[in-house]
Amino acid sequence: MPKLTFHGHATFSIETDDGVKLVIDPFFHDNPAFSGSVDDIEADYILITHGHYDHVADLIELAERTGATCIATFEIASFLESKGLNASPQHIGGGVQYPFGYVKLTPALHGGMVALPGAESFSTFPAGLLINFTSGERFHHAGDTGLITDMQLLNGKVDVAVLPIGDRFTMGPNDALTAVDFIGPEVVIPCHYDTWPPIEQDAHAFAEMVGDRAQVQVMAPGDVYDF
Repeated sequence: MPKLTFHGHATFSIETDDGVKLVIDPFFHDNPAFSGSVDDIEADYILITHGHYDHVADLIELAERTGATCIATFEIASFLESKGLNASPQHIGGGVQYPFGYVKLTPALHGGMVALPGAESFSTFPAGLLINFTSGERFHHAGDTGLITDMQLLNGKVDVAVLPIGDRFTMGPNDALTAVDFIGPEVVIPCHYDTWPPIEQDAHAFAEMVGDRAQVQVMAPGDVYDF
């Protein structure tokens, strides 16, 4: 089964059963919740939900060092290709079959600026990630988003859902609870909280709110979850 590692904020890595390494929203150097070394992070694929600094700060460095294929919206992928990096463009509602599974970009409601050096003129739609692994597990990273009714379309299609709960810039706990009802996952992993004071939240209180709707896996940075 895939192994999910939480690196703090909204950054995760996944290693599949056959050793393929994925990194989602690489934010390491300036991530106050990350205590490791970015040099220890390996990637075959880097998946990007949107272009804000706290999701792409280490994207170019990681992609250059590892040679990973970057999966992102067309605009971000086009910029990365212009820098000589490997990229696979997609867009909202579209999916691509990769060796590790099928990746579909889902709608998210958030800002579209691309905070990469030289990409100041680029903007794009934010996205969530729906991954159907070849081993059968179904995983959804909602990205940075407010609550949207489109999440109801994911009902019955997600085993493990990563949802932001920080409020202010994304859903807060109350809206994330509604998102759990909309999506109906077996497991919920909260993210995008406690990185800085403006998004402090009590993840264990959120777990109590969810109750028996789903299993809530509260992960500290560095924790690994097998799913």
